[in-house]
Amino acid sequence: MFSQAFNAVPVNFYSLQKGDPAESEIRGHENAFWPLKNLSNFSAELTDFSDTAALIANLDLVISVDTSTAHLSAALGVPTWILNRFDHCWRWLLNREDSPWYDKVKLYRQGPERQWEPVLVQVAKDLLALQQAT
Repeated sequence: MFSQAFNAVPVNFYSLQKGDPAESEIRGHENAFWPLKNLSNFSAELTDFSDTAALIANLDLVISVDTSTAHLSAALGVPTWILNRFDHCWRWLLNREDSPWYDKVKLYRQGPERQWEPVLVQVAKDLLALQQAT
């Protein structure tokens, strides 16, 4: 299961999600997915993009689905891993793991089976490899 894979990675997670239903999807599930208590949620303090940009500027890596926050992070030059649906937006092109628009973006895509677990397992493996390399 992907939550077990993430728990093997010695990192801290910070939620950048804003508004419902995104925030309510996290609320109450912290213990199930982050039993190590390594998730911090500062979304209540993020009132605009400048607040979000300030928080992002202090992170080593942003992992996100294709949202404005992912674009903000990438535009700031922060390493950004974007998780895309199988039927992703055209701007991410086909058969690429990088982006011509942003230097520090890595793309992860669902396969034709449209499952998230293989994507998240790969992200966890890459996080562990990144952690071990530093």
